[in-house]
Amino acid sequence: MTEREGWVRKDLRHGWHPYTQMSVLAEEPPLRIERAEGLFLFDTDGNRYYDAISSWWCVVHGHGHPRIREAAARQMGRLDHVLFAGVTHEPAARLAGRLADLAPEGLSRVFFSDNGSTAVEVALKMSLQYWRNVGREEKTEFLCLDRGYHGDTTGCMSVSGVEAFLRSFRPILFPVRRVPAPYCYRCPEGGTYPGCGTACARAVREALKEGSGRIAAVILEPLLMAAGGMLVYPPAYLAEVARLARAHGVHLIADEVATGFGRTGTMFACGQAGVSPDFLCLSKGLTSGTIPLAATLTTSGVFDAFLGDPDGGKTFYHGHTYTANPTGCAVALASLDLFEENGVLEHVGRVATRLGEGVRAFSDLPAVGDVRHLGMVAALELVRDRDTREPLPGNASVFAAVRREGLRRGLFLRPLGNVVYLFLPQCTTDAELDDILSRFGDVLRRVLG
Repeated sequence: MTEREGWVRKDLRHGWHPYTQMSVLAEEPPLRIERAEGLFLFDTDGNRYYDAISSWWCVVHGHGHPRIREAAARQMGRLDHVLFAGVTHEPAARLAGRLADLAPEGLSRVFFSDNGSTAVEVALKMSLQYWRNVGREEKTEFLCLDRGYHGDTTGCMSVSGVEAFLRSFRPILFPVRRVPAPYCYRCPEGGTYPGCGTACARAVREALKEGSGRIAAVILEPLLMAAGGMLVYPPAYLAEVARLARAHGVHLIADEVATGFGRTGTMFACGQAGVSPDFLCLSKGLTSGTIPLAATLTTSGVFDAFLGDPDGGKTFYHGHTYTANPTGCAVALASLDLFEENGVLEHVGRVATRLGEGVRAFSDLPAVGDVRHLGMVAALELVRDRDTREPLPGNASVFAAVRREGLRRGLFLRPLGNVVYLFLPQCTTDAELDDILSRFGDVLRRVLG
């Protein structure tokens, strides 16, 4: 047995992979990734694959960027980790200031945590305790969207709406008010945008009118509902939900864990709708996928409601061992420097147009029901019948075939339900994009016929 075969066997004997049926993995061993550089992943046999999903939607500047590696090494040599309760350090202080400067207007306070789920949990708990601190203890409910996804911790699952992630855990979830998502291809109101005038926001309006006295916050993913099927919806819907939340005295939580840091073409997707939420949840691209780090931004009004006598019950009793980890903060600062120095947003604006044009060319392929595109994200929803829009089941053999054919053609893909998608790093060049689209088209034509 070679050393390589030995560690793969150990993985299969002792490991447990996320979102993976391990009995299937035993029959088809996991892809053995050994290293990464730029847009590419390399396996132990030397094969090279475009990381076409940004390693679960994280990678911004490509793998192994020298500036990010240097920032991590430099900080590790100075201060690797220290608790953040009553302690501070330069990387955290500088990063908090940078994020407050970049964020939508009014978001001046930054609470650090570990990952996307914790960023959302922090926002949920802050909103809940805010209303308690200001004497509105009856405001304990949350309004969310079906098909929304906000993470796998208990609070995040409760305000999500993707059944596959919830069905086994319902006994521990708290009740919420859930309304239909703005799913344009399968409009809950039977309309077509822009003629519909975002009629789907009516459900939010009615829920807030009926329950605003008890609702603490509305939570959604701005413009792109990722795990729910890469659903892209109009900025006008987000603007209307924000207006309704403000009118009814309800917090707006914007989960930009997947959409932040240029992924949709602007630093934060909220900006495309002119929206300043009460809470902004960030992770993934914050460190370009290098080190776990997350941040929840909020307003001075929320922050001030937690000030008072230490024994008065207003303190926010929530924290994480690795809150504001110095190395993570240093890496995040290096990533933000690269945004400025490399003109990342301007680059995305140009490349995104090319991506959109490229994927629309696949709209006539068999089984392609809908083509969706926003920034560096493009998705094809596959259906049994274009006229009825009956979806292909997510366990249809075609999706495993897409993944296998993608690997054969040097693309690392991971279909999501009945959706095949690209979620490309923001640093993707014109030449790389053309190559990816060519390979992606070959995969689709080979599998779909």
